[in-house]
Amino acid sequence: MDGESEARSRRILDAIRAIPSGQVAGYGEVARRAGLPGRARLVARVLGQNDDPELPWHRVLRSDGRIAFPQGSAGYREQGRRLRAEGVRVVKGRVQGQKAAASLDEQLWGPGAG
Repeated sequence: MDGESEARSRRILDAIRAIPSGQVAGYGEVARRAGLPGRARLVARVLGQNDDPELPWHRVLRSDGRIAFPQGSAGYREQGRRLRAEGVRVVKGRVQGQKAAASLDEQLWGPGAG
């Protein structure tokens, strides 16, 4: 990995670490917070290569609030378990009562903000 790739990965991982317990963010929102708008797939790739057991990867969801792992897979079950342990309501693989906000403004102020 070159220096630029490492820097992007570090920014993505820092953005994930900044998601508070009990809250979620979409892949695209993580990319935006990391200063990499439009790079949701890069966020997924970085998460797929993660080996830090302390990283709160489970707080990152699809933009529609769904767990991205295939239903019934070990990752799907683990992500749901971790989210529930933080008080997040998950029903059939989708977070209820909150969503993976499109932007930080939307997360803080509601739809149409920003």
